[in-house]
Amino acid sequence: MMKILSGLAVLGLLAAAGGAMAEEAHNAAEPTHFPIHKPAELDWSFAGPFGVYDKGQLQRGFKVYREVCSACHSMKLVPFRTLEGLGYSEAQVKAIAAAYTVTDGPNADGEMFERPGIPSDHFPSPFPNVEAAAAANNGAAPPDFSLLAKARGVERGFPTFIFDIFTQYAENGPDYIHALLTGYDEEPPAGMEIAEGTHYNPYFIAGKSLAMAKPISDGQVTYEDGSPETVDQYARDVAAFMMWAAEPHLEDRKKTGFRVMVFLLLFAAMVYLTKRKIWADVAH
Repeated sequence: MMKILSGLAVLGLLAAAGGAMAEEAHNAAEPTHFPIHKPAELDWSFAGPFGVYDKGQLQRGFKVYREVCSACHSMKLVPFRTLEGLGYSEAQVKAIAAAYTVTDGPNADGEMFERPGIPSDHFPSPFPNVEAAAAANNGAAPPDFSLLAKARGVERGFPTFIFDIFTQYAENGPDYIHALLTGYDEEPPAGMEIAEGTHYNPYFIAGKSLAMAKPISDGQVTYEDGSPETVDQYARDVAAFMMWAAEPHLEDRKKTGFRVMVFLLLFAAMVYLTKRKIWADVAH
């Protein structure tokens, strides 16, 4: 009897060890943090304390948004009139706004109605409400693009963020957006389980897969300026456009900051020289 019990105990230990090894092997294939890959730091025209937007790139990015992204993503905090910052004339902005249909009202009968957009309107949402947006996209409502370039990004951790203060690094969002849009072609590691209806992307910060399928492919958007019509270029352009949408006054902010720093340096020098002159003949 004791021998039988001993044998059962050994079998139990072996089964537990086998289960632990299987779980360990499974966990080895499953990441413990996201994103699995960190985005690469790209060279942006608006980077650094003296960076400025490339209006040609912004117009290409706007074209990508209109022809691809706007089918799912809203940009409700951005009015049409701000498109003049991309280099469009007033007439062009009016034409762009008129191409959209916006809901207005109520009218004299107390009913809502639709009309062509005007420059003071904001970009309309492609869905009537969040629930409809989620129902049309596998249960996940596409995020609004207005502030996404400033709201999304991978934490850089210590001590990198200390250096970012001095280098004025603020391109975390565009780097992440570019990496996400170009990361769909990677295959998941062997043994990694991807939920049905989702798509693997090692740059996604909230998990190993997301509901959005690969949104764009080579040659999908035509560029009139001869720029490469590739996913990489599309991703760069729309990420730059989203950065502008989130911070359209970035150039003015940097100019103001530079003037303030120059003023503070001159003021500090004047205070020091004044102190030297006042206390020069005073015995210490």
